[in-house]
Amino acid sequence: MTELDVYQVDAFSDRPFAGNPAAVVPLTEWLPDDVLQSIASENNLSETAFFVEAEGDEDFHLRWFTPKFEVDLCGHATLASGSVLFEQLNWPREKIVFQSKSGPLTVSRDGDRFALNFPSQPARDVAMPDGLPEAIGVKPLRYLRASMNMAILESESAVLAVDPDLPFIAGIEGVGLIVTAPGDRSDCASRFFAPHAGINEDPVTGSAHCTIVPYWAEALGKTDIYARQVSERGGDLYCRLEGERVSIAGDTALFLTGRIRV
Repeated sequence: MTELDVYQVDAFSDRPFAGNPAAVVPLTEWLPDDVLQSIASENNLSETAFFVEAEGDEDFHLRWFTPKFEVDLCGHATLASGSVLFEQLNWPREKIVFQSKSGPLTVSRDGDRFALNFPSQPARDVAMPDGLPEAIGVKPLRYLRASMNMAILESESAVLAVDPDLPFIAGIEGVGLIVTAPGDRSDCASRFFAPHAGINEDPVTGSAHCTIVPYWAEALGKTDIYARQVSERGGDLYCRLEGERVSIAGDTALFLTGRIRV
């Protein structure tokens, strides 16, 4: 029997019970993939992050698992991992470099917040799937795809009103569905549905903003984008388009520390 530390952090929120909860499990060495997946399934959060120390230019190797499978990129669990290292494990430097399936990713201090540096993933217009307007209850103004699908709606109220046909979204080409529009109190508002990954609606999705931010930076003619994900829990993301990278900053709130036995 092995005991492991586990932390649960609400990312993109300055208080518990908001933002997106992620579990973070530091490791001294990798466990078998089926054990990592079982831990993530047992946690039953949208993501569980695992990291181990690395050699060379990166400080840690980082992996993320949904309750169903491993993913290539996750923002909120990376922010949570950085928060655990800085706030709980006393990381001494101002920046952490994670090696991941999406290449090197950094988390750095940004005042009282932490900032991710992720690859920009701009979307292009593609044909709208037949039945999509009926599946979300509104006809999008535009429909685009990078790896994630993105539907542009007219207003934040339209984003809030979406009541999606989740089996339909699980079956469309690409990864899930972002719905986004100009925000009432932010530059843009969004929601993200990922039923294919066992996540009907993700509370706050850092990786989606690799696609959301390039779109709104071009549409609004500016590089600093204050984004709000208007899920039931909600979350705030303070973003900047930096060429082929996107800076995504947010608050974190530690909710739980404990030990798990595997």
